[in-house]
Amino acid sequence: MSTERGTILLLSQVYVPDPASVGQHMHDAAVGLIERGYRVVALVSSRGYDDPSQKYPRREVLDGVEIRRLPWTSFGKSSILSRLLGSISFVIQCSLWGLFTRRLAGILSSTSPPLCPLAAVFLAVVRRRPIGYWVMDLNPDQAVALGQAEAGSWKVRAFDAMNRLILRRAARVITLDRFMAERVNRKVEVGDRLAIMPPWPHQDHLEPVAHEDNPFRVEHGLENRFVVMYSGNHSPSSPLTTILEAAIELRDDPDLVFLFIGGGLGKQDVEQAITEHRPGNIVSLPYQPLDRIKYSLSAADVHLVAIGPSMVGMIHPCKVYGAMAISRPILLLGPTPCHVSDILERHPVGWKIEYGDVEGAVRTLREIAATGRRELQAMGEKAGRVVESEFSKERLLGEFCDALESGWSEARS
Repeated sequence: MSTERGTILLLSQVYVPDPASVGQHMHDAAVGLIERGYRVVALVSSRGYDDPSQKYPRREVLDGVEIRRLPWTSFGKSSILSRLLGSISFVIQCSLWGLFTRRLAGILSSTSPPLCPLAAVFLAVVRRRPIGYWVMDLNPDQAVALGQAEAGSWKVRAFDAMNRLILRRAARVITLDRFMAERVNRKVEVGDRLAIMPPWPHQDHLEPVAHEDNPFRVEHGLENRFVVMYSGNHSPSSPLTTILEAAIELRDDPDLVFLFIGGGLGKQDVEQAITEHRPGNIVSLPYQPLDRIKYSLSAADVHLVAIGPSMVGMIHPCKVYGAMAISRPILLLGPTPCHVSDILERHPVGWKIEYGDVEGAVRTLREIAATGRRELQAMGEKAGRVVESEFSKERLLGEFCDALESGWSEARS
């Protein structure tokens, strides 16, 4: 593959094979840019995002992407200090690497780690190259909403100053939904440099697997049971206490099981519920390998998607696309309006419950479990068609690369 168009420097603390969705999307974007004739160098962390004991090769070429994994850039998520130290180390190392990257044509920065934009802006100024800024989540907004930071404090003001800096400097700003775009524009009026597009499902690894052909269901004793699944990052931003309390209320139903797959700080709520109540209908599993994800996701009858009431516009529920891509209905735990409620209003592919309404959740879950298999299958198939028409990887990745290239081209002209 020719690399005459120059080198794109990709900055992201999280990257494949780490299971976090951010890294998988960054890799897809990198491969898409390589297919358009660029050389892509990814500067990423040498350790796992959730599990810093997980070490990855320092140098690797994957699908044409030249991966350089930086040491001392991930100390886990156990404390704000550990995350800050990792972020600072990442910014410094990326800045040094970028100074000596040959034939630099552009920079693609994510919001992981949150300080990543500092390296992007530094390199843009020194090397006079354009930035593509992919807003995966929005801080310090999220930290303030969670009570982890005080609105108006010097830390929050400094963080917002950094946000305004990159939003003014970036040649293209890409947000994941209309709510996030509104918040970004309240910080800086981005104008026609803003593009709104959701992240695509990882369709290379996804395909529906029928229950009777699914070894995952056999392995975990799920045969003849109705499975409500939450798969992915368990974030404090979208707590699962409402569904956990409903699951405990439904513990005497032998056919209904709640399966929680993944990690994150919010996973402790699941483990605590299991320890305290020992319900036979709540099962906790770690992240599944990417080559087994089609089996684990397909083991569900319905997929739970959660977004905290105060988190709309700050985070994006990426897991909804994977659930729909394997043709399963969805159950939204969250407010109206939000991105997923927008989808449900346009397409009847699931149900919705409110935070704190345990009684309503129990009632809805009983209704879902009583739904006929053919009706569930029809809803799931419709969800799959929606992905193909609106959210396919081929379509969205192409639009993403188009948006980056047009932004970079305009900045150079």
